[in-house]
Amino acid sequence: MKTFLTSLGLSLALAAAPALAKDHRVEISGMKFSPAAITVAPGDTITFANLDGAPHTATAKDGSFDTGRLASGQSAVVTITQSGTLAYFCAVHPAMKGKIVAK
Repeated sequence: MKTFLTSLGLSLALAAAPALAKDHRVEISGMKFSPAAITVAPGDTITFANLDGAPHTATAKDGSFDTGRLASGQSAVVTITQSGTLAYFCAVHPAMKGKIVAK
């Protein structure tokens, strides 16, 4: 009986534990975001890494995040806080676009 209760308690504790946030990576190279579309969960982070020779940003169209200007070799981490679709672009090169789907 004690083993059963211990197992039951452990099972309940694990079931109640919050999901761990995941880390994702978007690389900026060749004047593109790669991947251009990414699916994450609220609470996850995305590292935007500039591998290009030119400076870039990752700037949400709704203003919810902005990496600031990233020189070659620099990166910035953004935390996605809510569900939904976020379109983003490079403020230096507005033709560069990406999409984040958080669900």
